[in-house]
Amino acid sequence: MLGVALLGCGRIAKRHADLLSSGEIKGVKLVAVCDVQEERAKGFGEKYQIPYFTHLEEMMQECGEQIRIVAILTPSGMHAQNTLEVASYQKHIIVEKPMALTLEDADKMIQVCKENSVRLFVVKQNRYNLPVQKLREALEAGRFGKLIMGSVRVRWCRDDNYYKQDSWRGTWEYDGGVFTNQASHHIDLLEWMLGDVESVFAKSTTALSAIEVEDTGIAVLKFKNGAIGVVEATTATRPRDLEGSISLLGELGSVEIGGFAVNQMRHWNFVKPLPSDAEVLEKYSVNPPNVYGFGHREYYLNVIESLNNGTKALVEGEEGKRSLELIIAIYESLESGKEVFLPIIPKRCKLGKKA
Repeated sequence: MLGVALLGCGRIAKRHADLLSSGEIKGVKLVAVCDVQEERAKGFGEKYQIPYFTHLEEMMQECGEQIRIVAILTPSGMHAQNTLEVASYQKHIIVEKPMALTLEDADKMIQVCKENSVRLFVVKQNRYNLPVQKLREALEAGRFGKLIMGSVRVRWCRDDNYYKQDSWRGTWEYDGGVFTNQASHHIDLLEWMLGDVESVFAKSTTALSAIEVEDTGIAVLKFKNGAIGVVEATTATRPRDLEGSISLLGELGSVEIGGFAVNQMRHWNFVKPLPSDAEVLEKYSVNPPNVYGFGHREYYLNVIESLNNGTKALVEGEEGKRSLELIIAIYESLESGKEVFLPIIPKRCKLGKKA
């Protein structure tokens, strides 16, 4: 049984805690939680009937023998420092997206985990959505032929009440904007499907929210395989979440997955249809209760399998860094007003810095 501790008891932590304490995932259990805000930590501890702490060192002293994995669910700008601290205790690490806000921090995280012989897993649960898995299967089977274009759309509602929940939200130093936070998973999916990005050009605005960063933006991507891509992202949708989607177009087929969490197969069309295609639209369209979707369960199962069998997980440190570099290139383009080519040495990106 792999014991998991949560570092950070904010919005996303409930999703992790519910799964880990439900018995739904065999071979893993929630054993402790930690948050600098005692009220939050206490709330989780009492709800899930586990020890709670306000300091990592104290949690490790009292529960360290039970803990094999620490899930880092703190603000994005704290992920790097938290990873360095947790790795020193020789615990495996799961870190929520984005893994860091700078490439320098991402490299430090990867290096310190190697030095301490622990694994670093980056949460990209949408890769495990059933329709996304089906799309990936068709892509690997060559059913699209030459890839032409891909796009992702994030049209979600995050009003001022959301940003006021915590002082770090909507800041350059600890959060980033819609590209870094809400669209992070979707940018990862687009790059996972279409491959390495050659260049990006982006535009953004802060349309409705009183925050430092952007709440609305568009990025145009050119991929090394010749395909082009579009990222459309906003938290200024009103009055509620509208869409989280991906579409992929190729010379031999076109697929669109919609819903508000990349969960509903809307279009599944190929020049050379297979008998199994007839049931795809019905079988792979299940609406989840929230934007987190169903992927966290499968994500944890992949982590457990990789630890127990010594195999490579789907998204470890280096793979998580790929989409981070693309996000940083988007911000570099926003600041420079120019097309930015990858790989990148950022000069003007504000992520991870005080305003």
